[in-house]
Amino acid sequence: MKTLLLILGPTGVGKTELALRVAQRYGCPIVSCDSRQIFREIPIGTAAPTAEEQQRVKHYFVGERSIEEDYNAGQYERDALQLLATLFAQHEVVVMTGGSMLYADAVCKGLDDLPSVPPFVRADVQREYETKGLAWLQSEVQRLDPAYWVEVDQQNPARLAHCVELCRVTGKPYSALRSHTTKARPFRILKIGLDRPRAELYARVDDRVKQMMEAGLLEEAKAVYPKRALNSLQTVGYKELFAYLDGEYDLDRAIELIQQNSRHYAKRQLTWFRRDNEIHWLNANDDYEKNSDSIDGLLRAGSVQEE
Repeated sequence: MKTLLLILGPTGVGKTELALRVAQRYGCPIVSCDSRQIFREIPIGTAAPTAEEQQRVKHYFVGERSIEEDYNAGQYERDALQLLATLFAQHEVVVMTGGSMLYADAVCKGLDDLPSVPPFVRADVQREYETKGLAWLQSEVQRLDPAYWVEVDQQNPARLAHCVELCRVTGKPYSALRSHTTKARPFRILKIGLDRPRAELYARVDDRVKQMMEAGLLEEAKAVYPKRALNSLQTVGYKELFAYLDGEYDLDRAIELIQQNSRHYAKRQLTWFRRDNEIHWLNANDDYEKNSDSIDGLLRAGSVQEE
């Protein structure tokens, strides 16, 4: 059976280079499962693979859409499965990597069929959000669905609003509507988790934010600032710089907040991934050859079990 090799881990842990090494080892492409790297206008703030990295290995779902296009996990599930069917006709193994937990789950497990939200409900929630702000959305999710609150990206207004919408439509917590039933896939999934000591991870996150600023993150944010209300830009890095451009605080404070919110996001990612007993964890401090050999062994073990 063909194998989807999924390399997961928190932001800043080192997934990109390991994915590149493994993909080169197996002569296969990389499929991104990052919900923001798909947008072409914001490569710096999303730590998208560089032109040189994309020359080393063919990437999919990187810089393929505009920030003005609506795109969600449901669309990604359909698009990624269609792409994988094509790629598996040519490759025994395909590497997938990224930090978007929902996008990874969409491919591995499938998403639930949820009730549609009437336009007037969506408009009401959007109007309240625009009037009362992100803090109101956050408090609504905490009140309506405490279970979902602890796992959601608490800085993502689109996901928070969707939870509020569904709670209002059904009268039930959003988390209770999810069946968590895994859909069958016509390929094997091998999940590799990459981690490193927490203090070291946080230091890397802080350093990466500094590197992004040096690479031109502020200029990138200025370029998309007129479109700051778009859902695609409601993410760490841009929101803080937009607030700086609005005069809410100075640039040093904006950078501190990007670092802080990035660390919080890494912690939520780890909490989410740690609940998945199918993930085989590797130490990011081990050399690439050792980790690649470990992955090799897991792939061979899986093939033997299937036979």
